[in-house]
Amino acid sequence: MFTLKFRLFGKFSVEYDNQLVKGLDSGKEQELLSYLLVRRDRSHPRETLASLLWGDSSTEKSKKYLRQALWHLQSGLEVREATAPQLLLVEHDWVQLNWQSSLWLDVADFEKAFLTTQGVPGKQLDRVNAELLKDAVKLYRGELLDGCYHDWCLFERERLQNMYLSMLDKLMGYCEQHQEYEEGLGYGSTILRYDRASERTYRRLMHLQYRAGDRTGALRQYRRCVNALNEELGVKPERRTRAIYDYIRADELDKDKPAADEPAKAEALPEVLGRLKRLHLVLATVQKRLQRDIKAVEQGMKTLKH
Repeated sequence: MFTLKFRLFGKFSVEYDNQLVKGLDSGKEQELLSYLLVRRDRSHPRETLASLLWGDSSTEKSKKYLRQALWHLQSGLEVREATAPQLLLVEHDWVQLNWQSSLWLDVADFEKAFLTTQGVPGKQLDRVNAELLKDAVKLYRGELLDGCYHDWCLFERERLQNMYLSMLDKLMGYCEQHQEYEEGLGYGSTILRYDRASERTYRRLMHLQYRAGDRTGALRQYRRCVNALNEELGVKPERRTRAIYDYIRADELDKDKPAADEPAKAEALPEVLGRLKRLHLVLATVQKRLQRDIKAVEQGMKTLKH
């Protein structure tokens, strides 16, 4: 039996029998399907879906648009095998993804890898779980649903990106432990593309480059760290970061010197601040949308009274 393959990281795409499924070009239909796929562990009231995606329209019109979108999705995703179960379970009051159907979802495999290794430090990963994480980070072709800026998507995008950065961080620890320095440097560089002020990552990069025999490169990482923290957060490197720099400069970094892999509870304050700022941006966007919806409902109630 062939499998429907859904990719939500980066640009939305659907494949069947290794061929792209055509006819799903509508942004709203893609968003509806993506919402059901990301939140696949529950059923969704039709009224909620209609309000979520067509909140700017009247209740009657939003429900109509939802019916049309569901019909198009069911038609576009209809598989050739007559015995294959439908992807969507559509009832009068609710809609749910049917996991009995044959499907593959990049987000599902990605989240499974994260949960499987949750709580295990990178340096303690065995090879099987390390390979699991390596495969998972390859699935992350870009942020969730590139080009979608609905409130729910912004929230999920931030959640999944945090998972991605966490997995990359673990892989850096694993690579250092197993002397896979070049690969570990690649993971660190990727983290900095998303979080330029990650001081923890700079410390690990300094360690990796020094262990790889590139003392000059390790010292340059410190300068990049200083500049990034100053420009992004207006702070200076922590004492342990400066200590690692001093040991590398003196060419005395060894196993007895400060480690780059601190426990999560000892996370650097600048990193916490950076993540809180990003979360604040997401919450501000959601709050703005809620205020607009509340105002629209209040206006509708006034109209009904008159």
